[in-house]
Amino acid sequence: MDTLFVNGAVFDGTTYRPGLAVAVRNGRIAAIGPDVGQRSGGAEVVDLEGGLLLPGFVDAHVHPLQGGFERAHCDLSPLSGLLQYQQKIAAYAAEYPGREWIEGGGWQQPDFPGGTPFASDLDAVTGDRPAFLVNADHHGAWANSKALQLAGIDATTPDPPDGRIERDADGNPTGTLHEGAMRLVSRLLPPADHSEAVAALLDAQAYLHSFGITGWQDAILGAYANLGDATPAYVELAQSGRLTARVNGALWWERDRGAEQIPDLIERRKALQHNRFRARSVKIMQDGVAENHTAAMLDPYFDGCGCRTGNSGISFVDPQALKEHVTQLDAAGFQVHVHTIGDRAAREALDAFEEAQARNGSNDNRHHIAHLQVIHPDDIPRFQKLNVAANMQALWAVYEPQMNDLTIPFLGPERTGWQYPFKSLQNTGARLVAGSDWPVSSPNPLEAIHVAVNRRTEATDDPFLPEQAIDLATALSAYTQGSAWVNHADDTGRIAVGALADLAILDRDPFTRPTDEINTARVRATYVEGESVFGTMREDAS
Repeated sequence: MDTLFVNGAVFDGTTYRPGLAVAVRNGRIAAIGPDVGQRSGGAEVVDLEGGLLLPGFVDAHVHPLQGGFERAHCDLSPLSGLLQYQQKIAAYAAEYPGREWIEGGGWQQPDFPGGTPFASDLDAVTGDRPAFLVNADHHGAWANSKALQLAGIDATTPDPPDGRIERDADGNPTGTLHEGAMRLVSRLLPPADHSEAVAALLDAQAYLHSFGITGWQDAILGAYANLGDATPAYVELAQSGRLTARVNGALWWERDRGAEQIPDLIERRKALQHNRFRARSVKIMQDGVAENHTAAMLDPYFDGCGCRTGNSGISFVDPQALKEHVTQLDAAGFQVHVHTIGDRAAREALDAFEEAQARNGSNDNRHHIAHLQVIHPDDIPRFQKLNVAANMQALWAVYEPQMNDLTIPFLGPERTGWQYPFKSLQNTGARLVAGSDWPVSSPNPLEAIHVAVNRRTEATDDPFLPEQAIDLATALSAYTQGSAWVNHADDTGRIAVGALADLAILDRDPFTRPTDEINTARVRATYVEGESVFGTMREDAS
């Protein structure tokens, strides 16, 4: 036996099992039981020290290239408030005087009135260099006057069909670009070269491993802003043996094209069959986000005074066309991964999956809908009926400034109560999977699991819709076995004899502690096929 894990508890992907030891041989689980240690036969011993051994976490919706890129540029994500942002931007500009553009991101919408910063505040610290900084959710960007000028954006520039330019009373752009309007500037950014992409992806991989993550679904494989396509970087890492995670890529659906792109997607899928890296999913972004009122709603948003507006958000893909596209993708054997925030977008996605099932029959493509912010109660049972997985980003289900100031007043009380309905989905038999959407939010699964169980963080007093909380085992299962299933990685996500030894070790056992301490746990080590990719836990030989 290669490695023996002793002196702790095991969560096997569905069930908590205290008092067991686990043996690994040749990268797979060889034995599980209380007496495995007596049959160790010279294995290297890892003392769990009362912690928890569990399957490696699998992030079902993440953007590692963007996360690694932002960590290497002007990263505002650890900061808050205009002053801190300006200080960081000024320091970055001084540190890299030779960079043509100042770029990065991570600013929070609640730090600005109405969630929209001004170009003038960016001008004060960037001078005559163009600057373009995406916000934390990547659905908006802050541009300075130089960037707007270079892009030719002025009072006469129309809003694109899938976006909006923030303007003053005279129609002049003020510095915030929403959704598709970001491309008016991002198309001018110098593209990241291949070496930058490889470095960003390696940094992201190491960072994700530090949180016990052994695999993920990259939610955008395709041209994205100035970063280009992450695919060549993945291919290089896979071919050189430096890709230590298991990755399923979601090929980007270009919403300004139609079904004519499907043959191209099929050819890309055929070409991307590498060790630990495959692309068998297609990602469709069906709407925007609630904070800028581009999430697609069945009924219009309210204004700040509580009156209905004429705006019910944007469906990026025509609903009838979506049905046809999803049906064709399903027939071609693709998994379809749909971003939905609003209840109309979720219904449009479910309608498309229903059409595909009616025309193609049932299959094992394992479609999923990500984010699940607002789901009409009538649509919750449809996830189980249609075998569509519910992809949670649980960290968002809390009272915090973005929810309190930019979401609840504009959704109104009824729709506020429909947000992140994890327990209702579980009760109807829906399959739960989980991801982070990093760099939109923290990639740490334990932080998200803490919120899924408590519906609050340590910084918030009141739980958000506590009736939608799920238990610890369910949340852990979603982030391990559930997400491995959605990635078609059936040999992972579980601790069972014969399964691949993709594992994580926690420094404590959260099943023996109060639920409000879940997020205090830390990952001590991460293994892929029994080989350490983070931490050093091996000790003596028996």
